[in-house]
Amino acid sequence: MSFRFVIATLAACLSSLALPLAAAPENPDAVLRKAFRKPPVQGWIQIHLEGTPAEIGYQHGNLLAKEIAELQKVIALELEHDTKKDWEFFRKAAEEVLWPKVEPEYRDELNGIVDGLLSRSVRLDIWDVVALNAFLELGPYYVPYWDKKQPDAEHQKPVSVPERCSAFIATGDYTKDGKIVMGHNAWTGYLDGQRWNIVFDIVPERGNRIFMDGLPGVIHSADDFGVNSAGMMITETTISQFSGFDPDGIPEFIRARKAMQYASSIDEFARIMIEGNNGGYANNWLVGDNKTGEIASLELGLKNVTLRRSADGYFVGSNFPVNEKLAEEETTFNRKDRSVSANARRIRWEQLMAEWKGRVDVKAGQRFLGDAVDSFTGKIYPNERTLCGRIDLSPRGIVSWVPAFGLAGA
Repeated sequence: MSFRFVIATLAACLSSLALPLAAAPENPDAVLRKAFRKPPVQGWIQIHLEGTPAEIGYQHGNLLAKEIAELQKVIALELEHDTKKDWEFFRKAAEEVLWPKVEPEYRDELNGIVDGLLSRSVRLDIWDVVALNAFLELGPYYVPYWDKKQPDAEHQKPVSVPERCSAFIATGDYTKDGKIVMGHNAWTGYLDGQRWNIVFDIVPERGNRIFMDGLPGVIHSADDFGVNSAGMMITETTISQFSGFDPDGIPEFIRARKAMQYASSIDEFARIMIEGNNGGYANNWLVGDNKTGEIASLELGLKNVTLRRSADGYFVGSNFPVNEKLAEEETTFNRKDRSVSANARRIRWEQLMAEWKGRVDVKAGQRFLGDAVDSFTGKIYPNERTLCGRIDLSPRGIVSWVPAFGLAGA
């Protein structure tokens, strides 16, 4: 840069005054003693976090500093490639659009991550961390909203919502022991997918203990597969080809984390996710209450919300919109084309659930999520139309596949 050193330093100092600052713990060693990081097991890194929001954040930032710094570079690269917007654009959105809707508890945790990173000499600020947490709702949801408000809107290339996963939840007569079984696999890009390898065990000062998969530096699962100590089992699949965003709403990553932490029933989960819904990262949430054996599907669009429940049945997801009104008003999805990935996978789900009724358990679920039958052709051929989304084997696109998860009710 051509600026004089003194001018640049002064500008940096003045800029930093505008940032919400994390307060370093008085006794960092005591804070870290409550947390730990285990050596990787088959590529998975287990992290235990415990304490107040600020302490949990500090532990998170300290224990995963290297991984967070690396992921931030990856996400910045992917967002710029996909949206043609630089990282500063997303930092600004984090500050001006998202941060005002983040409640104090999670502000403290996010600031704690910043402070934990600083303790390991990683200099990412709060806007970096917030943008990182919100990358799934900023790219395909906020960017199209922002683009439409620009003078050259008609020349903007649309940002599409990708297909990201397959999932199911079953209970009652559909499972081997009558208890809940839930499974999910994730479709991600190679760069971020190989870093989606953190297993978080979080014991917050308030709310339920959380066990979930996730990304370094991100306070919700983002992949959305987890359980809590109140017996809630939670996953989801993205509603593909969706459009909608409310800048006055609460960020999805905040609602998803809050629901995982505080929900102890299906009603509480739905309430937390619906209240302040901003349309970001619009999903069909599959939820189970292990205490009652009841399961639910919460299809959360921006304009249309549908909650279905069952104590003796199943719900499946493969990125298709369930509600016809939602599909018509909020997506460009073609529900009739059987060659479309989401539709082909939905048909395969129905086939498997009929075939395996009364026999579904964790092993069966893992078999489902590794299924390579293309319902459109009727042949075993791994591609984007199969539940095991081997798009890397299809001539129609490339994406990586993350192995399936399975859970059974205890």
